[in-house]
Amino acid sequence: MHSQVEENYLKAIFRLSAEQEGNISTSAIAEVLAINAASVTDMIKKLAAKKLITYKPYQGVQLTSKGRKIAVDIIRKHRLWEVFLVEKLQFNWSEVHDIAEQLEHIKSPELINRLDDFLGNPHFDPHGDPIPDKDGHFHHAEPVLLSEVDSGASVVIQGVKDDSKDLLHYLEEHDLLLGTPVRIDQVFDFDRSMVLQYARGELTVSRKVAENLFVQVKE
Repeated sequence: MHSQVEENYLKAIFRLSAEQEGNISTSAIAEVLAINAASVTDMIKKLAAKKLITYKPYQGVQLTSKGRKIAVDIIRKHRLWEVFLVEKLQFNWSEVHDIAEQLEHIKSPELINRLDDFLGNPHFDPHGDPIPDKDGHFHHAEPVLLSEVDSGASVVIQGVKDDSKDLLHYLEEHDLLLGTPVRIDQVFDFDRSMVLQYARGELTVSRKVAENLFVQVKE
């Protein structure tokens, strides 16, 4: 059994490992978890003693296969609970992260496997992030940012690059949710803002918004 704090560390290291190659520094972990570096060093030593990570002072850490398995399992539970909260309990996608942070530490594999089947074994969570299956395999899709798509194209919103509450509230307010079909009517050369047409009508979005929306281009 592992504590919630230990699981949060493993999850943070896994996410940092997906963003960069090589060892993960204690300062990077401290920044992600919003705690001081001394606390990180103490926990890193405990995780290394349990053979969940490899650690060399001043060189950073890496997950072992055992540590990676635990981290992926936590991520799977978190993302499945987000799907459940949005699809079955009608939570807004900006609300579900903090709740899923609590639910992800439930230990029952049988419950999570049944939840996965109940939801139809989804590949992606409400933010567009891939959900690993029970064997730890991720379903990957090639991401395309809205900002990379030309005028005249039709797309479907697939996810967000930035899942901050401010952006999610903005997208909810304008009904730009996952699965929404959108046509790009115009791209302004001056600031790369875009005029979008969709079921709700016409909307001009900033370059910053476009750079944080993943879409699937329709053939």
